[in-house]
Amino acid sequence: QTSYQFVNTKTGEHYTNLKGVPFSLDVKVKSSYNDWHYTNGVLDIAMMELSKELHDPEYENYVLKNMQFVFNPDNLNYFRKQYDSVLQEPNGLDKVSHYSWYMFFRMIRLDDYGTMAAGLIDLYRDHKNPVFLKYIDKSADELEYAEPRLPDGTIARYFPHKMTIWADDMYMSISLLARMGKLTGNRKYFDDAIHQVLMFHHYLWDSTKQIYYHCYYTDSRHNGVACWGRCNGWVMMAQADLLAALPKNYPQRKILLKLFQEEAVGIARYQSESGLWHQLLDKEDSYLETSCSAMFTYCIAKGVNEGWLEPDFAQVAHFGWKGLMTKIDSQGNVSGICPGTGIAPSLIVYYTRPQETNIAMGEGPVLRAGVEMMKLKPYHEEPAYKTYYLVKGRGRNKSIPQNR
Repeated sequence: QTSYQFVNTKTGEHYTNLKGVPFSLDVKVKSSYNDWHYTNGVLDIAMMELSKELHDPEYENYVLKNMQFVFNPDNLNYFRKQYDSVLQEPNGLDKVSHYSWYMFFRMIRLDDYGTMAAGLIDLYRDHKNPVFLKYIDKSADELEYAEPRLPDGTIARYFPHKMTIWADDMYMSISLLARMGKLTGNRKYFDDAIHQVLMFHHYLWDSTKQIYYHCYYTDSRHNGVACWGRCNGWVMMAQADLLAALPKNYPQRKILLKLFQEEAVGIARYQSESGLWHQLLDKEDSYLETSCSAMFTYCIAKGVNEGWLEPDFAQVAHFGWKGLMTKIDSQGNVSGICPGTGIAPSLIVYYTRPQETNIAMGEGPVLRAGVEMMKLKPYHEEPAYKTYYLVKGRGRNKSIPQNR
């Protein structure tokens, strides 16, 4: 539940605003949905899409209320003071992750700002708050000028090996770049997003399996061991967001469309009989995982709705949605979600990740999938005889030779 409250974890006191509250490191945001975290950025995007599809402002107002709660100067300054105080302690940079909104202030990696700024852009289109725009611009500058990249411009991370390419960063970056391109009209954002798609495909795509690896180690020049479900979902959602934002005649759009279609074919090959996909896509003995299944269902439904995929791909989306319904109970609880997962050299790490309920990294994609499924028409295959009739007409196009 989103409480819009703060709590002192030592005294149990609750607050709705931090103005005048004595400074304490024990004060935290009560609800995880009010925290500043990349998973909530995806949830914000989903809420905005749901509001638009239903013509109901309630869901957009939810996002607005969340952002107003965070950007309230009294609240923001309180946690800024917390953050600065903890940083002064020994090993302070390791400790700040235990405090609310630390990602807002830290802003040194894509997880800190990428999807949250993307969701904020969707909100800003209807609510032109200059405070929102200031954060959006700051995030775009961070991505353009400060995010670590390879000499060829590919976004990378400094860990677990020096300059490792993470598939996750396709979405963390492109969700923001695609929206910045549309918001500003500046082609540099679209061009950077396209470049990331092409380079991530170059480094991470397995042309035999037709899915993506979780990472590429630039120091040893090899891929990691896992074709993790959610990282493939991040990649596909990034492609969908970019295709949706790009003008129809934009250079290289046809190449992006081809890559999206290739991934859709690859992903469809790994769908289980339940309609869901596995935690490790190519390992049927790994558990069926909700977040990646929702991402694939969303992307394939979106692809059919937008005309990027053939209409018969609707079958894949419908089976995916049917599978997702087994992970949502009558109270709306969403189960079977893999929590945040780093890169590991052992598949056992991926196999043994827990399955959690009601965490935003699964809820946001499920909502996005639901929105696209509301638009998706059922696919009905024409009987074979009708197909022949339409092609050949009432009579034969050619006479059969008498002497064969």
